[in-house]
Amino acid sequence: MSRRRIGFWYRLAAVIAKPPLVVLFKRDWRGMEHIPADGGFITAVNHNSYLDPLSYAHFQYNTGRVPRLLAKAALFKVPFVGMILRGSGQIPVYRETTNALDAFRAAVAAIERGECVAFYPEGTLTRDPGMWPMAGKTGVARVALVTRAPVIPVAQWGANLAMPPYAKENKLSLFPRKTLQVLAGPPVDLSEFYDREPTPDVLKAATEAIMAAVTGLLEELRGEKAPEQPYDHRKARAEQRRKAAGEGMK
Repeated sequence: MSRRRIGFWYRLAAVIAKPPLVVLFKRDWRGMEHIPADGGFITAVNHNSYLDPLSYAHFQYNTGRVPRLLAKAALFKVPFVGMILRGSGQIPVYRETTNALDAFRAAVAAIERGECVAFYPEGTLTRDPGMWPMAGKTGVARVALVTRAPVIPVAQWGANLAMPPYAKENKLSLFPRKTLQVLAGPPVDLSEFYDREPTPDVLKAATEAIMAAVTGLLEELRGEKAPEQPYDHRKARAEQRRKAAGEGMK
């Protein structure tokens, strides 16, 4: 399998994005040796800031293996941004529509062509109070088990210090200069799942293995331990609704 050429649109995005990233942030990049030199592969990345796709993409771009990111379909409608996303081959995600499977098919096809596809398995910015990765969605595991491509876990930290998730007005805090830390690890061993039927339990277990690897790398970056159980936003919301209903009945 070949490796994808960077191409005009990716280079244009780099020309626009790299200068401010270099000027405004310091960098601590580690683990580039784990990014495959050839062939299709997957990266699984934690998500804690609206800025972190730029931080991660900068890291990955400098390895020579540009990623195809799965991005919300609405972003492809934004003037100029959508043009760059389409031109650089990013993959739109249509949630809860008849087109929802298109992203899965596009990801599998890209990997089979020898490209890198990047997943944010949490599906959204983390809502964990301590900024740790949440429980992941199973899309990354589905693609990994179909393609049997290497899954490279990637942890990042620092963009959230400049732009915290869900902060009011998403104000930037650029000074003093923050350090954008990115750490890639060795491939996650998913071989125990390859010859098993992809039931919900199997997909959940494979996803948990991927998220555990990402969380372990983030522990290394932060120098502290994550909670034993990852934050589950859906369960947390259900518990909040249950408590609210209980309060309303008093």
